[in-house]
Amino acid sequence: MDIEQFRDYCLSKRGTTEGMPFGDGELVFKVMDKMFALASLDSENFTVNLKCEPERAINLREEYAEITPGYHMNKVHWNTVAMDGSLKESLVRELIDHSYDLIVASLPKKYRLH
Repeated sequence: MDIEQFRDYCLSKRGTTEGMPFGDGELVFKVMDKMFALASLDSENFTVNLKCEPERAINLREEYAEITPGYHMNKVHWNTVAMDGSLKESLVRELIDHSYDLIVASLPKKYRLH
């Protein structure tokens, strides 16, 4: 999945907005002003940070070398995913969905988009 495919998929999520609050090198995707994905545009290799349930985050890191603790993020709740093409696109989409769903579930009921 390249940056454009990643961007398009994130923006396909209901209520998603994008911005660059940290500068030109970081593309952030939010739902109801809460971040669920951050893409690093400055790094040599395209990476993304995605929120993840803590136990699942550990399991993913053990199973895939491309998934590491979230760079500059709370490492308990965030993973950095190397988007070098070695992970199946279906897994990447599932990880984006999981991150988005965690944020939506944390919203007050009257603001949930499902």
